[in-house]
Amino acid sequence: MSNDTEADENAPDEGDGVTDEAPDSPPSDHTGGANNGVSGPPEDPLGPEERGPAPDEHGRPPEGRDEAPDDTEGTIDDLGSDVEVDAEVADDVDEDDLLGGLKIDSTEEIDVPDRLVDQVIGQEHARDVVMKAAKQRRHVMMIGSPGTGKSMLAKAMSELLPPEELQDVLVYHNPDDGNNPKVRTVPAGKGDQIVEAHKEEARKRNQMRSFLMWIIIAIVIGYSFIIAGQILLGILAAGVIYLAFRYGSRGGDAMVPNLIVNNADTTTAPFEDATGAHAGALLGDVRHDPFQSGGMETPSHDRVEPGAIHKANKGVLFIDEINTLDIRSQQHLMTAIQEGEFHITGQSERSSGAMVQTEPVPTDFIMIAAGNLDAMENMHPALRSRIKGYGYEVYMDDTIEDTPEMRRKYARFVAQEVSKDGRLPEYSAEAIEEVILEARRRAGRKGHLTLKLRNLGGLVRVAGDIARSEDADFVTRDHVLQAKGRSRSIEQQLADDYIERRKDYELQVSEGYEVGRVNGLAVMGEDSGIMLPVMAEVTPSQGPGEVIATGQLKEMAQEAVSNVSAIIKKFSDENISEKDIHIQFVQTGQQGVDGDSASITVATAVISALEGVGVDQSLAMTGSLSVRGDVLPVGGVTHKIEAAAKSGCTRVIIPAANMQDVMIEDEYEEMVEIIPVSHISEVLDIALEGEAEKDSLVARLKSITGSALSQGEAVSGPSSPSPQ
Repeated sequence: MSNDTEADENAPDEGDGVTDEAPDSPPSDHTGGANNGVSGPPEDPLGPEERGPAPDEHGRPPEGRDEAPDDTEGTIDDLGSDVEVDAEVADDVDEDDLLGGLKIDSTEEIDVPDRLVDQVIGQEHARDVVMKAAKQRRHVMMIGSPGTGKSMLAKAMSELLPPEELQDVLVYHNPDDGNNPKVRTVPAGKGDQIVEAHKEEARKRNQMRSFLMWIIIAIVIGYSFIIAGQILLGILAAGVIYLAFRYGSRGGDAMVPNLIVNNADTTTAPFEDATGAHAGALLGDVRHDPFQSGGMETPSHDRVEPGAIHKANKGVLFIDEINTLDIRSQQHLMTAIQEGEFHITGQSERSSGAMVQTEPVPTDFIMIAAGNLDAMENMHPALRSRIKGYGYEVYMDDTIEDTPEMRRKYARFVAQEVSKDGRLPEYSAEAIEEVILEARRRAGRKGHLTLKLRNLGGLVRVAGDIARSEDADFVTRDHVLQAKGRSRSIEQQLADDYIERRKDYELQVSEGYEVGRVNGLAVMGEDSGIMLPVMAEVTPSQGPGEVIATGQLKEMAQEAVSNVSAIIKKFSDENISEKDIHIQFVQTGQQGVDGDSASITVATAVISALEGVGVDQSLAMTGSLSVRGDVLPVGGVTHKIEAAAKSGCTRVIIPAANMQDVMIEDEYEEMVEIIPVSHISEVLDIALEGEAEKDSLVARLKSITGSALSQGEAVSGPSSPSPQ
């Protein structure tokens, strides 16, 4: 380890990786296996003038084919979110202006940047990391939710790398060992010339051989016809001569190299997306040859196929969901990163290609690994150590602060989506404002905008499709509102279907009072709410009393029930050690219940069942609960409130700390009353019927539970990302 560290410290800042030539050897004689004692490939038929000037000590052409502009540093510093929106902005910007002061009538007036790096929205920290990694050629691992821009940042990095370092890779036949083809790297654009030159030589040789063959055949047939008089013998001899010449010509074709990596027309550093690639596509492979005998086989160097790690040489290799790669592929990937080169061999042990192994092929790439939070758990620890030791780890933000400047960039985002699609009408200013409002709503946090831009882009496209189907000149606010209904997630469609079915079968109660029954609220997926009734019953126990909860409860939900039990035991005047408390989450389905946001629902249902006091069924509730009775914040309150409104409830209890996160649609604002609470005693005061009984229960609960949080802390606490 110490040697690796010293080597890394002494390496040049630009991270040149494995050099393609030894300093004292000419580039035209380079082979990938220079260290194994094997002689180089046949002499290049191109002369020095045709080959062009030799590269410098780093393998770069002195007069690069596609030289980077002189302001490379400037282009990197201008990355992403630092690029201002190119449109007219008001001098005095109103903080509440949804367009951030943009004085436009439609997206047609917003100029879309040409470069991908200038189109990055948000992700300030990730942008800085990518900028540094591009300068120093460091690896990066990006972890975050899907649709937050990981692949876009990876492509942006490929635009920042200088293209003049690009190389072509040729594979040559090895006359000493046919199963060990030779490898040679040349400056980009020279590979095609070398292959064409070899083909031209082979063509000339074949023409000479064909001419000689026909001369000999003519002499043999003439001799047999005229002198010997053996016509049949002459024809047979001519056939033997023809086959001999054809068989012999195959050796000449084998001298033509195989150009496996061709960057002749590449103007930017390569970007290879190897997400979900199998071993052969990632590491390279050798095709199977069924004619592996009798001289009929395809030369081994012609069957070599490069992998993504070889095509990404001098560029970027992007692998999303890195943990889905099998362990063997991850181990080989580590080798390619560490050594800067990796030989190509057959990936199938049953194929004839398994006998072939080329000399090492350059793999000097920058690796961008990406994934969700679970990617770190199943990722090979040594591979993660390589990335972290020679690069950066960055977490992708889900939201960003809502400022006028950021709203202007979201307006540009809409213009970018319209431009990328190419088939959508332009967006009017009112339609852009509605998209920005939806970005606020999907953020789930007051004063923030969502950075899950892929899903938001889907809304932009659906609204555009609706406008186009109507032959509208512009996408209007009404089109966006229609799109919000049509682009519902599968979870939201299921939730709406459940709500309708429960109404049909009268499983959903939204009026009157019921003992031991409470309307809880939950979320399905990320953007859909559903009402989840919770029922409780207290029965005599046949043994020691226990709390029995059913409904596919997962670990966090089971722990929440245990916490509620502490309050129930302290609250009850009766000896509940001789009673069983049954708690049922009604019709949860196979997905079960995860999270602790049903805590106040469970507590209210059990207390109602213990005391025989009814619960208002026009009321729904959500909130976590501490063992001291404090109501703690939960996630998804906006979607839960809307689900309660759809179900017919007129009041909703939520944690006071979540009031800042409520951003329900206008149509639901008049349908429900939102009641913030900070303590379980407040919940009971609102939910239970009967003034005398309720006042007694609330007073008793207040006397036995002290608030562990001050009122200020309870109201201003951050929103929890709890999934229920």
